[in-house]
Amino acid sequence: MKNVVTTGKIDSMNSSILSKKSIPDIDRSPEILYLRPRRLSEYIGQKQVVETLKIAIEAALKRKEPLDHILLYGPPGLGKTTLAHIIAEEMGVKITITSGPALDKGGDLLGILTRLEESDVLFIDEIHRLPRVVEEFLYPAMEDFAVDFIFDKGVHARSHRYRLKRFVLIGATTRVGMLSAPLRERFGIFKGLDFYSVEELVEIAKRSATLLNVPIDEQGAYEIARRSRGTPRIVNRLLKRVRDFAQVRADGVIRKEIVHEALRLEGVDEQGLTLLDQQFLKTIIESYGGGPVGIEAIAATLQEETDTLVDVVEPYLLKIGFLIRTSAGRKASPDAYRHLNYSLPGRGYGAALQESLKFK
Repeated sequence: MKNVVTTGKIDSMNSSILSKKSIPDIDRSPEILYLRPRRLSEYIGQKQVVETLKIAIEAALKRKEPLDHILLYGPPGLGKTTLAHIIAEEMGVKITITSGPALDKGGDLLGILTRLEESDVLFIDEIHRLPRVVEEFLYPAMEDFAVDFIFDKGVHARSHRYRLKRFVLIGATTRVGMLSAPLRERFGIFKGLDFYSVEELVEIAKRSATLLNVPIDEQGAYEIARRSRGTPRIVNRLLKRVRDFAQVRADGVIRKEIVHEALRLEGVDEQGLTLLDQQFLKTIIESYGGGPVGIEAIAATLQEETDTLVDVVEPYLLKIGFLIRTSAGRKASPDAYRHLNYSLPGRGYGAALQESLKFK
């Protein structure tokens, strides 16, 4: 894998190139990087996205040009960062990694951009959280491969345009609606990642188990996959916890019954709902009569951040039909009542539900 530059809060003097084995932060630990596919041919799922990227990469290599800028969006854990690494690997270039919240001002971004070589990849995670001043600084960099900066102040102020090498910006976001139109329209490739099927997650679970040297049978892989909320990151996390349980409390082989016992301890139920998911639904049902209720009220009751509920909890509950978003707020669906062993509300609920679905 090509060299990786990781950036937090950047100045022009303190960035360094790190190999994948020396990246210190938790999300890029050696084991996690080891489980990530390195080539598009190894990537499981997201077939339409992968096919689009294959074509774009092959065409760019034939023309000996950089790729267009790429925007990847979707819920957390679906492979946006992994795809960014794969793109850099397939193109044979270096990747520089940073995030929207880490870039406070234009100077932070300038230090990164001026060190990029021809066709290098700049990956900005949580790009929707870029400050406005940094976002506007990025426009000419993306479009004209140049940055403008000001010397001095007042009547002595002078503008200078610095030419950049032609780089590739890959942005990742869980909240594509929060991107401004000018930024969104500067991306040439715009792809959304959706939740994975259980069959795809079974493949990922078996692949990761092989890489971790953990024996697993088909039913064990299926049981982990169906409780993983359609998300590869959760497959790998649950697999590691089940591996620990199997090695300590069983013979080391991951089977269906071992998965049941291990995930019961983890607080993951038959549908893959965590304790936070269950508390979210129970709050709507118990505290607010099944809804509708605003997300701010739910967050205040649970003492959780609104962004956590919107980005982490809601997408899967909406996907499996346990949550309904209406113009008036959130409602628990009849399936959620049944799953949590609550009696459905009395007369009038069905009509109210049908009315709310008009605004879904």
